[in-house]
Amino acid sequence: MASLPVLESVPDVDDKPKTPNTADEKFEDVVKSAQDAAVLVLVY
Repeated sequence: MASLPVLESVPDVDDKPKTPNTADEKFEDVVKSAQDAAVLVLVY
């Protein structure tokens, strides 16, 4: 998987996303966390 040049310029950025550690969280808390992290991006 090729990285974008901007990501390659940032130190300590891995090519692979980290495995989420949600084993100790309730399902509702995981969903809330995902909703809080999501944004809508509009491009004109």
